Amino acid sequence: MMQTIDLRDLQPSRAELARLVPRAVTDVSVASAVSADLIREVRERGEDALYDQAERLDGVRPKHIRVHSDEIARAMAALDPLVREALEEAIARVKVASAAQLPIGTVSTIAPGAEIIQRWQPIARVGLYVPGGKAVYPSSVVMNVVPAQVAGVASIAVASPPQKEFGGAVHPTILGAAGLLGIDEVYAMGGAGAIGAFAYGVDGMSLDPVQLITGPGNVYVAAAKRLVRGVTGIDSEAGPTEILVIADDTADARLVAADLISQAEHDELAAAVLVTTSERLAAEVDAELTRVSSTTRHGDRVREALRGQQSALVLVSDLTAAAAFSNAYGPEHLEIQTAEPGAVLDLIESAGAIFLGENSPVSLGDYLAGSNHVLPTGGQSRFASGLGAYTFLRPQQVIRYSRDALRDVEERLVALSRAEDLPAHGEAVTARFPA
Repeated sequence: MMQTIDLRDLQPSRAELARLVPRAVTDVSVASAVSADLIREVRERGEDALYDQAERLDGVRPKHIRVHSDEIARAMAALDPLVREALEEAIARVKVASAAQLPIGTVSTIAPGAEIIQRWQPIARVGLYVPGGKAVYPSSVVMNVVPAQVAGVASIAVASPPQKEFGGAVHPTILGAAGLLGIDEVYAMGGAGAIGAFAYGVDGMSLDPVQLITGPGNVYVAAAKRLVRGVTGIDSEAGPTEILVIADDTADARLVAADLISQAEHDELAAAVLVTTSERLAAEVDAELTRVSSTTRHGDRVREALRGQQSALVLVSDLTAAAAFSNAYGPEHLEIQTAEPGAVLDLIESAGAIFLGENSPVSLGDYLAGSNHVLPTGGQSRFASGLGAYTFLRPQQVIRYSRDALRDVEERLVALSRAEDLPAHGEAVTARFPA
């Protein structure tokens, strides 16, 4: 079913590996013109533009963009009891893991009377985007909101596209999840228009601009986030989901295939990659993928994803080569199903989240592991991290010097200011010590 890439007789360099990794052809820039127009409409026409965009793009005109608080309360009360229990458990677990990410403020004594205070300030207001396309993502509400709350963000707004099935309202399960988290500022708006509304604000409906936008979305959302970056902060330009599994001949082909399919069902452009030292395992996994994809609910979507150029069975000579391939790929999700997963972990540099052993599937991280599932895609894990409490914090340095400590550096500071031909810098110090 999937293409095979055989690297067993090659010793590629890091640059060559980067060219060999399978990727979907997705260029965010192609959506930039459309996203720019949608953002411009919102800036010029405000709430009216959001109504028109919903009608045109989502096929429904909402009764109101700002969701009423009683609607959120009703959705929370109507949650399926088991779904509510699962969401509450996810909230509790993500809170624990997010709290562990909070940095501790420190005071560094540079010299007697000279201190640098390192403090971490939460962003005051954030906009969290929850997609609403081929699936419903109450789990993304949890993953975005909880670390923001743990970080101490005071003002949190959530946007999700209006749903035709529910008369233009936000999906009730998403509203219920927001209610469980105490969020009362929710908007029925989607796509690039929602990103523009968050970035610039909408006066007519008292939507204040935010300082940071997080959350996944389609290519138009990604393009919009790129366009507003600088006006506001963004977490990343999230693309289609990815899973890369490193496995040896001890892995269970049935479980490997199940995990690949679990991510392939997200989207036709989802990437599923197996990197293995075992030709037998690769063949068994391929056969299992063919069998299971014919019975799973989203089989057509799964098969298209698995047959795409972004998915592959990769054969390597040893696990060191497997880790090198993974590092060049920089997967969103990395599973290690080998006899000694810890030894392979020691070789891994780049991954959004790493799942060790056959009892730690990616879907556990999607829902109830306690880790965050908002992760870098498209190789961005080579230089970026997933969402966490730290995403919503800004480090600040506070400088506090006594008069004696300042006098101690006066002569050298003046010398440097003259060397840079910026004498007023030095004069700002000497002014404090008149002859």
